[in-house]
Amino acid sequence: MKSAILRFRIMAIVAGVMSLLLWFVYMPIKYLFDAPDLHAAIIWIPMVHGYLYPIYILTAIQFATKARWPIMKMLGLILAGTLPVTSLIAERRVVRTYS
Repeated sequence: MKSAILRFRIMAIVAGVMSLLLWFVYMPIKYLFDAPDLHAAIIWIPMVHGYLYPIYILTAIQFATKARWPIMKMLGLILAGTLPVTSLIAERRVVRTYS
């Protein structure tokens, strides 16, 4: 169980940081500013986020299965990765509860 918590914790933090970068760096630069050079420099953010979010989902499912959570609670944990700060909040609650 400890290794599942550690994997979930790492992925929740990484997914949360990538989501913050996506929402508050990439999206404003792409849609609000007319800076093609700057946009070209940060084009990696949505790609990395796109590859890491499925890994977050798998680690959340693995943790929730080991913790014997019901499906709805598991879905809540998975959906926590969609908003910028909620995966970080979910990570804190999981660590506080299971450590």
